[in-house]
Amino acid sequence: MRLLAVTFEAANPAEPARFWAGLLGREVIEDTGGLLLPGGEAQLGLRFVPGRAGRLGANRMHLHLTSTDAVATAIRLGGHHLDVGQRPEEGHVVLADPAGYEFCVIEPGNPYLAGCGPLGELTCAGTRQVGLFWSKALGWPVVWDQGEQIAIQSPTGGTKIAWDTWDNPPTAPSGQRFELLPADGDQQAATDALIALGAARLDTGHDGSVVLTDPDGNEFCVRPGGHPGGSSPQPG
Repeated sequence: MRLLAVTFEAANPAEPARFWAGLLGREVIEDTGGLLLPGGEAQLGLRFVPGRAGRLGANRMHLHLTSTDAVATAIRLGGHHLDVGQRPEEGHVVLADPAGYEFCVIEPGNPYLAGCGPLGELTCAGTRQVGLFWSKALGWPVVWDQGEQIAIQSPTGGTKIAWDTWDNPPTAPSGQRFELLPADGDQQAATDALIALGAARLDTGHDGSVVLTDPDGNEFCVRPGGHPGGSSPQPG
C-alpha cells in the first residue's frame, strides 16, 4: 500500500491548496476531483476537495511543521494564530490554514522530529490498536510506542504519523481521511488485505474508489489503479 495523500475537505479547496503549496514549496496538480500537492517518497502528500453536504465530525488530524520561518510565511499566506490553551513553554505555535484546519509549527531543534523534513508529522486522534493497523497496512515500522502514544514512519524516513487518544471515537465522518494506492494496481486484493487486517468496507466512490473504515471507525479510501491521476472519492 502507498499512502498517496491526506485529503482535506473545504468549502473552497483552492484557498488551502494555494496556502499549503506556498508554505511547503510544492506544485498543485488539479484533477477532476480535487487539488493534489504530491509529497514524494519522504513527505506526505496533501489533497484538497470540495466538502460534502451535511454536518461533519470534529477534525481528528493535524500537521506538525519544522521550520524557522514557517510562522511568518503562514501568516503572510493567509493563516492565523489559534488559541487551544497551549503554554509558551511548550515550544510550538498553533495556527490554522484558510480552511480552518489546525497545524503546529515546532521548533527546528526538536529531537523527535529530527530528519523528518519540513512536514515532520501528522498527528491523529486514535488508539494504539489503529496505529498498529496502519503499520501493517502501509508496511511502516513503529518508531515510537509509549503509553497511549504510537508513531510509525516509512522505512525511507520522512513524515511520521502518530496517534494519541486525545479525542473520543468518531461519531460522524471527518473532513480528513487517508487516500491510498495499491502498490501493484490491484485494488480488490488491496481491499481484501485491509479488511483482513481489521478494516470494514463502507461504500464505493463515484470514481470507483473503495471507501473503508479503520478499526477506530475513521474513513479512508483505496483508489483504483496504481497512479495518482483521476478524481478523488466523495463518500456518501
